[in-house]
Amino acid sequence: MSNKEDKVVEEGVKDVVETQVTEEAPVEEKKEPTPEEKLQVAEDKFLRLFSEFENFRRRTQKEKTDLIIGASVDSYKVLLPILDDFDRAKNDIDNATDIESLKEGINLILDKFTKSLVSRGLEVMDIKEQEFNADEHEAITNIPAPTEDLKGKVIDVVEKGYKLNGKVIRFPKVVVGA
Repeated sequence: MSNKEDKVVEEGVKDVVETQVTEEAPVEEKKEPTPEEKLQVAEDKFLRLFSEFENFRRRTQKEKTDLIIGASVDSYKVLLPILDDFDRAKNDIDNATDIESLKEGINLILDKFTKSLVSRGLEVMDIKEQEFNADEHEAITNIPAPTEDLKGKVIDVVEKGYKLNGKVIRFPKVVVGA
């Protein structure tokens, strides 16, 4: 045979051998994971989820605390100018000669304080001469009603009640007509 024919035969043999090797090569089958491996995977997933949940819980708790602190800071910032006014009034009391101007100054401070609280959602419960409601009022005592139409109604308010954004934060203490 000639060199040319030898090369053709060699290439043919190579093709046949490569084909046989490819066909005979063991195909790796995906084997079913063992119960221990499944358990390990499940434990790993559980630990990751638990860790993520703990991080979420801590983060939300910190955000909640920061929000409360931030709200407190804003409230105090509103009250600080009023505290300054009270300090000035206290210093002026010792040197005051005109009682009327002193009264006017205290009334101005009280008005400023009340307006700042109202702007933050606080409202005074105005309940005088309204029907007594045990869910919203705290009765201290009953007294004979001065008139027939005041029976079962609030005659006097001993301690004012307050609502903050519609929710009662202090129930009014009242005297009810019997």
